[in-house]
Amino acid sequence: MALFEEEMDSNPMVSSLLSKLANYTNLMQGVREHEEADEDEGAKKQTVKSPQMGTFIGVYLPCLQNILGVILFLRMTWIVGTAGILESFIIVSMCCSCTMLTAISMSAIATNGVVPAGGSYYMISRSLGPEFGGAVGLCFYLGTTFAGAMYILGTIEILLTYMVPSAAIFKAEEKAQEADALLNNMRVYGTCCLTLMSLVVFVGVKYVNKLALVFLACVVLSILAIYAGVIKTIFEPPVFPVCLLGNRTLQNHGFDKCMKTEIIDNVTVTTKLWSLFCKGPELNASCNEYFSLNNVTEIQGIPGLTSGVISENMWGSYGPAGMLVEKAVPSVPASDASQDKHLPYVLNDITAFFTLLVGIYFPSVTGIMAGSNRSGDLRDAQRSIPIGTILAIATTTIIYLSCVVLFGACIEGVLLRDKFGDSVKGNLVIGTLSWPSPWVIVIGSFFSCCGAGLQSLTGAPRLLQAIARDGIVPFLEVFGHGKANGEPTWALLLTAVICESGILIASLDAVAPILSMFFLMCYLFVNLACALQTLLRTPNWRPRFKYYHWALSFLGMSLCLALMFISSWYYALVAMLIAGCIYKYIEYRGAEKEWGDGIRGLSLNAARYALIRLEEAPPHTKNWRPQLLVLLNLDSELSVKHPRLLSFTTQLKAGKGLTIVGSVLEGTFLSRDADAKRAEQSIKSAMAAEKTKGFCHVVVSSNLRDGFSHLIQSAGLGGMKHNSVLMAWPANWRQSNDPQSWRNFIETVQETTAAHQALLVAKNVDSFPHQERLGEGTIDVWWIVHDGGLLMLLPFLLQQHKVWRKCKMRIFTVAQLDDNSIQMKKDLQMFLYHLRLNAEVEVVEMHDSDISAFTYEKTLVMEQRSQMLKQMQLSRTEREREAQLIYDRNTASHAALNDKTDATPERVHMTWTKDKFCTERNRNREPSANMAVRDLFSMKPEWESLNQSNVRCMHTAIKLNEVVVNKSQGAHLVLLNMPGPPKNRGGDENYMEFLEVLMEGLNRVLLVRGGGREVITIYS
Repeated sequence: MALFEEEMDSNPMVSSLLSKLANYTNLMQGVREHEEADEDEGAKKQTVKSPQMGTFIGVYLPCLQNILGVILFLRMTWIVGTAGILESFIIVSMCCSCTMLTAISMSAIATNGVVPAGGSYYMISRSLGPEFGGAVGLCFYLGTTFAGAMYILGTIEILLTYMVPSAAIFKAEEKAQEADALLNNMRVYGTCCLTLMSLVVFVGVKYVNKLALVFLACVVLSILAIYAGVIKTIFEPPVFPVCLLGNRTLQNHGFDKCMKTEIIDNVTVTTKLWSLFCKGPELNASCNEYFSLNNVTEIQGIPGLTSGVISENMWGSYGPAGMLVEKAVPSVPASDASQDKHLPYVLNDITAFFTLLVGIYFPSVTGIMAGSNRSGDLRDAQRSIPIGTILAIATTTIIYLSCVVLFGACIEGVLLRDKFGDSVKGNLVIGTLSWPSPWVIVIGSFFSCCGAGLQSLTGAPRLLQAIARDGIVPFLEVFGHGKANGEPTWALLLTAVICESGILIASLDAVAPILSMFFLMCYLFVNLACALQTLLRTPNWRPRFKYYHWALSFLGMSLCLALMFISSWYYALVAMLIAGCIYKYIEYRGAEKEWGDGIRGLSLNAARYALIRLEEAPPHTKNWRPQLLVLLNLDSELSVKHPRLLSFTTQLKAGKGLTIVGSVLEGTFLSRDADAKRAEQSIKSAMAAEKTKGFCHVVVSSNLRDGFSHLIQSAGLGGMKHNSVLMAWPANWRQSNDPQSWRNFIETVQETTAAHQALLVAKNVDSFPHQERLGEGTIDVWWIVHDGGLLMLLPFLLQQHKVWRKCKMRIFTVAQLDDNSIQMKKDLQMFLYHLRLNAEVEVVEMHDSDISAFTYEKTLVMEQRSQMLKQMQLSRTEREREAQLIYDRNTASHAALNDKTDATPERVHMTWTKDKFCTERNRNREPSANMAVRDLFSMKPEWESLNQSNVRCMHTAIKLNEVVVNKSQGAHLVLLNMPGPPKNRGGDENYMEFLEVLMEGLNRVLLVRGGGREVITIYS
């Protein structure tokens, strides 16, 4: 293995890797360790054994216990009675199908690699990314917390309604106040129960875990008691008479005999029922009209499985709150029904409709995540979770569907619709069916609800702690801390507070739809995660569970969404709003987590598709926008020299379009790869500080010129390539020791021209505005030659940013002798009107003037300096001194001549068109016949040897500069056409001098050179 010795540190041998994997134990990061920390405090820690739970104990039973619960015992009979057997069957089928499809998706995700403790939150966040993970994790947390509130309310309802009704603190004096009194009792007792349960969870979770088996036994015994009771009704139905007055069901609390009068010792006397409806016990007392017109009958509440009552219960009986529960038998109606609500009739306590029943029922199918939440305790999680969860859902679905049919077949319809069992002396309706006694169900359901509440209060804080420790929601980080053994104390406190808000609602029917929303939201994203991973065909997506399909996941997702809006559209919108706010918050705060999630894969696929589409055709003029390549220089510390260049980029882009920030390091990549990474980090930090959104690219090259050339040629990808290059003007090129610096600049200009890319060169870039807004002022555009309209588009783009918003655009153009300047101005104004640009227009006339002595002098100095630097191989210090000397002479002579010359506005050469350019060039080539005689005689001998082309260029630069300075010295920004570089290499240095003269005396200048195509159009 000597061949691989150098790689051993970073790449281990396969044998050592396999031995590490074999010794890996996936311990639960939750309750188990906390228990041991409690037991072994101060003593030597015991070795934690590898988890040994199988499918039945570890997944099947916990799922069964979590799914079967309070709704089955307290609301199932009422749902069957109100909706009818058929519609109840539909409700149960929809909800169970939703959880089954979710379980299939969850099984695929859970078997795609090792799932550590954390269950559903871990799966969703690692599949969909931190933003979705955080949003769905918190929704799941809120659902679990409100489930705790629902179980506590269920516990108190059983306690106060069926076990010890006399324990009620608030008692109703009138029948109309009964509902309010019950709610207040629920609030008081619920708060006490929540406090007690929170203390139990705080003191030690091990007590909850040890009682889990007891609670499970209660649930199983209760279910068996129901089935036993159903079988018994075939042979001997239990005696639970229901008293009817006409067709109305009576509350069987204030009387013992279902009759108006009875004969005692041959004397007809009135019963207690009579006194409830009449003003006295006398036979001639005035009674309620309906009571007088109708007879009292007694029917069996549980006629039995073979009684045929199933046909009566097949259809629903919805109605508003306060509606009387009536049997379909003939009765004599009364004329005045105003007093009915004060009489002992059984009434609807809430308005019932199909969608409400869906919301109330759905919590009874939640709890399918119980197995995946215990993934850390399982011997083989990848095998146990799918089998256990799907079997548990199948079992509970069969139980629920059979209960719907059996309840409808065994129990009288009016008793089914009697939510609190008032017509059977306040017995639990499902308890009347059970065998051997109603108390089996009452006590079983009481302990079942207690256990479920405790488990919610145990699980929810740990879920919140897991989210907090992931660090994706910064304001939740405090809830990641807890006791010394890791118990989530602060998370438990928050859970208790949220749970209390649910208890204060006090109505089980109002709390159930709330937690339905949050669970449905969670299940929706589990299905989405599975569908996304399957459709994207991510290489890492290799679940061991094979019986899944993206269509099933999409069906599950659609069903979840449908159920959300069916059960309560406004709760659904609120839940989505909460999830959306959390998502945007995590995105805004910048979740710096990379979990290899499916959303990242989706982004990659979408980007690839979009890039391929963009490649198909070049962009139309209407779609053209500056896609910038920003060329940055770095100092010796690898810091950005001109950070304001990035600020200007941000202002120009207003956050839109492509920005690539590039830089070049000299050397070889092998020797400077670490420096390249540091430089990239430095540039990214500068981009973040300047709020520049884009990509960073650092190239290592043998020399700067080649590096920048590579960037210009190859930066970008497909249709997302840059079309414009932005760079800073090399301010100290005259003082530079190395002529290569300005040669690099000129070659960059030449290469952008060859590549048909626009070029923007910013002079004095360090004086450009940062984030501070500029006051009112102008952006001046000097339009000398037509470059495709880029000069006019740039100021418009700048004005979109807040920094330049108050600036007005002014466009200057120059007219030559034979141009009609008035017509030019009108034409230009019309052109701008069609372009939909608001700008002031000014045409500047510049007369042909004689070439001044200063121009000859300046050209001579330029050529002499260039010649000297070429011929003499000066030492470094001498070259610096020579350059400085020439610069000083130059500046002094310019100042002296400026004092003498007349500052009247003169005419220079026009806005160039191709024809005018050819004419001007031919005119300049011919010896001028009109040259003044005095100039011929006054010329110095050394001027005769000057290159006349250089003299003319210098003349144009000086005269144009004078006019620009005169008009635009106070402007916030001046945009100028950038002349093209010379084609022969000999004039490079002269070109730099011309540009320097052109920009002299101006503060902020942007030289613009078009890319050879139209970028702005008058057409829509």
